[in-house]
Amino acid sequence: MSSYLDTGGRGGIAGWIFSTDHKRIGILYLATMTGLFFVAVVIGVLMRVEQLVLDPPLFAPQVYNAFFTVHGVIMIFMFVLPGLGAVFGNFFLPIMIGARDVSFPRLNLMSWYAFVAGTVIVFVSLFTGDGAPDTGWTFYVPFSVRTGTNVTLGLTGVFMLGFSSILTGLNFITTIHRLRAPGMTWHRMPLFAWSLYGTAWVQLLATPIVGITLLLVIAERVFGIGVFDPAKGGDPILYQHLFWTYSHPAVYIMILPAMGAITEILPTFAHRTVFGYKAIAYSSMAIAFLGSLVWGHHMFTSGMSEQANLLFSLFTFLVAVPSAIKVFNWTSTLYKGSIEVRPPMLYALTFVFLFAIGGLTGLMQGALAVNVHLHDTYFIVGHFHYVMFGGTGVAFFAALLYWFPKMFGRTYNERVANLAWAPIFVGFNLLYFGMLVLGYMGMPRRYFTHLPQYHTGHVIASVGSFILAAGLVLFFANLVVALLRGKRAESNPWGGVTLEWRIGSPPPAENFDVIPEIQGRPYRFNPEVSE
Repeated sequence: MSSYLDTGGRGGIAGWIFSTDHKRIGILYLATMTGLFFVAVVIGVLMRVEQLVLDPPLFAPQVYNAFFTVHGVIMIFMFVLPGLGAVFGNFFLPIMIGARDVSFPRLNLMSWYAFVAGTVIVFVSLFTGDGAPDTGWTFYVPFSVRTGTNVTLGLTGVFMLGFSSILTGLNFITTIHRLRAPGMTWHRMPLFAWSLYGTAWVQLLATPIVGITLLLVIAERVFGIGVFDPAKGGDPILYQHLFWTYSHPAVYIMILPAMGAITEILPTFAHRTVFGYKAIAYSSMAIAFLGSLVWGHHMFTSGMSEQANLLFSLFTFLVAVPSAIKVFNWTSTLYKGSIEVRPPMLYALTFVFLFAIGGLTGLMQGALAVNVHLHDTYFIVGHFHYVMFGGTGVAFFAALLYWFPKMFGRTYNERVANLAWAPIFVGFNLLYFGMLVLGYMGMPRRYFTHLPQYHTGHVIASVGSFILAAGLVLFFANLVVALLRGKRAESNPWGGVTLEWRIGSPPPAENFDVIPEIQGRPYRFNPEVSE
């Protein structure tokens, strides 16, 4: 059987952009998102360069506002939200459950088209109309309905990105329900598949809420109706409720697949069966459910009732429980294991450390008395990046290192991957822990300049951003070199036990000559496969 990397009858780029092969679509997402990621990294570095000087500013306030809006939109809606699900979910979910493809291959390709269309529309909005959107990635009303910048087109692009997310979630749910191999019961599914399942439900149920909300903002701007604008009888707090009803569950759209990937990596390199299979599987579903009930903790200072504040604070602490279950089970999996610290394991352990900091700082914000002082400071920015970048981003790097040989049939230089880890880890913590300290000192977020008492902290954070950017360049350069002239990869270089490690590298066009039959204990940890 030929490799999926063969042209398959279509030459050149057409063999990719018109392919319905789930593996090719996963790689299309990977290529698109990596390019967008580095655009956002460059913008982020420019924002940190701005904070190196006090007076005069390097960029006008309007330009800085556009910078953090575009940086946020790209990183949230084009990288971490689709993230591991769009790339590794598309590529590996069918293989892991013993299927030849996803349930709706053409719909899967359409989801990538919608992703690209949304991306193009957002970028067109930067260079047309009256300038790039300057509202921040949250598009808060009333500013987003009153600003003269090209917010309408930017909102349309984000709406298209949400449409892509819904299609992906629908496809994954149907695939898991209908296409599991014979004997692949729910409790034999790999835990990465469980995380994708929980994520898909959030994508399907929560994304339409933000889609409708963004359409209402567009209607306000275009037709002048009053839904959120208080000058026209609207309610801006209603916008916050609708936006965060989606956007907090969206955090778990980002982080659940990351947790699933880490749960695949840790047992492989500890050479142990994962501890507490069912606890990890059901905690993914609990996170998806409870994460949909805590949106109000973004709004403690908005004037909600005391009862509502107490309730949302309680749910915020409750949602930490299933996350703590995962950390406990990961730690127990490592206990007395024969741990082999190769690059995927190194980045996976880094994820656990950074995500723990993100989670603990999140609990600080869940405490009402503390939140009043930290709200809208750099502490929020630091916490957010520890969860989103230290969590989802670093897990994405770990997953890419883990599955790269399987996806491309090439091996990368492990020494360079380990070397890139040092500037990524040091730069990351200088940058974002510096933000936690700045926020604790009272530095407001989203300011294009700052007072002298915050300058030392900003210099440290900016230096961290330069170190981090250098590490990211080295990390991806190593993978590009591997693609061009890396050695041929073995079918199972890490000793993994899920189904993808039982087929060739890269996988053949339809994954399996004969659909496997799964028998015995959960295949994820004790494979007994007959083909």
